[in-house]
Amino acid sequence: MRQRLWFAGIAAVALVALGGAGIYVYFFSGLRSSPTALGLSTPSPAASPSTTPASTSSTGLSGQWTVTTGSLAGYRVKELFVGVSAKHEAVARTSTVSGGLGIAGDATAGYQVSAITITVGLGDLHSVDSVVGRNVTNRDGIVERQLDVSQFPNATFTAPAASVPGPVTGQQVTIKVPGKLTIHGVTKDVTVTAKAQMNGDRIEIAGSVTANMSDFGVSPPFAPFVTVDSAITIEFDLFLAKG
Repeated sequence: MRQRLWFAGIAAVALVALGGAGIYVYFFSGLRSSPTALGLSTPSPAASPSTTPASTSSTGLSGQWTVTTGSLAGYRVKELFVGVSAKHEAVARTSTVSGGLGIAGDATAGYQVSAITITVGLGDLHSVDSVVGRNVTNRDGIVERQLDVSQFPNATFTAPAASVPGPVTGQQVTIKVPGKLTIHGVTKDVTVTAKAQMNGDRIEIAGSVTANMSDFGVSPPFAPFVTVDSAITIEFDLFLAKG
């Protein structure tokens, strides 16, 4: 009987040691990585002036454009683990993005963009960074609760208008778009910084906006051994199709 208890004690100590090793790997090691920020992709060959379809050439951009497949949006936020000095960047993304905008004008005078609305489904956000020995997707449930996704399922950006210098075919343009960002039922004025280009017969727009969770009535997620910054970067890479 005493021998069985002795072996059981050894087994318990071993399990605690293994668990402690896992916690150490997650919180105290440097084996962590985060994907680079969302940005414009390499345009497809069809985006060259000689091959771009007439409906989306430099003289055919006017019309209604709708967010389509391939679009991504998400957030980046800094986490600080107990016992380390370097922060880890938590990154989550979703392809549940919808919305659109209207374009008027031409390549000579420039383009006017109107009625911009982009909606992101927060319930489908999933972590895409990595920490060796840890399932970072466990974070997603905490974030969902902090955002009250059941009551506020979407984040929305709207802007009445924006100016885009022409021409845009075959090159990238930089734009700043003042608008309103709504998260957790709270709306704030923000300015989005982005780059745009033609990619095949679609418009691609990638950029970001910085915000503070507390401004939207959201407390930073909390977990043992880690604190999360209130400052957050919201990033996106949108593809829009005409029609």
